[in-house]
Amino acid sequence: MTAIALHRNGSVLRLELNRPEKLNAVDTPTLQALLDGLRDGAVDPTVRVIQLTGAGRAFCAGGDLTGGDTRGAVETANEVVQAIATMPKPVIAGVHGPALGLGCSLALVCDLVVVAESAYFQLAFSKVGLMLDGGASALLPAAIGRARAARIAMTAEKVSASTAFEWGMISHVVSDDAYAAELAVLTTALADGPTQAYAWIKRALLAATLSDLRAVQTVEEQGQRILVTTNDFADGKRAFREQRTARFTGE
Repeated sequence: MTAIALHRNGSVLRLELNRPEKLNAVDTPTLQALLDGLRDGAVDPTVRVIQLTGAGRAFCAGGDLTGGDTRGAVETANEVVQAIATMPKPVIAGVHGPALGLGCSLALVCDLVVVAESAYFQLAFSKVGLMLDGGASALLPAAIGRARAARIAMTAEKVSASTAFEWGMISHVVSDDAYAAELAVLTTALADGPTQAYAWIKRALLAATLSDLRAVQTVEEQGQRILVTTNDFADGKRAFREQRTARFTGE
């Protein structure tokens, strides 16, 4: 089973996170496969829209903390986010189930996000002694403002699909029954749309709202490299595996 399943339907390329047994948590090889798929889609003239989804019960449970190869994961995740942000074609996310950690970043950086109403978002980095990464430190405040971004980042609260829509995190929220149909209709509309106009719209919105994305990602990389060496992260990681609350000491 491949970590990223590629599906082609006419001018639509669907990239599906395909680790359902881990709720599509990503490690470095998975991220590299996703990056390769995005780059291939960017240069393929027959692809007019890219759809990003997750197999099974989740969109993406974030980074794999249960034994996957995560060497260089932060850097590769940043390249994935950059590839989506600078993609000269629309990228639409289909989110059902949880979108956690990097999964939240992947959804936020997509141009349109169709979310089933039972889904939710959570940036739970602080629960294991880490900071936001994957560009979330830029993506989140650009979408919902600094105060709400700080609230989500520091408290690690779950954000329901309806609240995410109300706050401006996502573009569409639909009933679970209507989710697949709505995602298909919107994807088809984008595939039939003015691709060159979409590219310039994306370029302008990126310049207006995320011009500092790369610089913010650099700070995130620096912070995570330090934080993964702390005692707080060590206990946070153990606590995650043992399903208990971490005991942080600030060290």
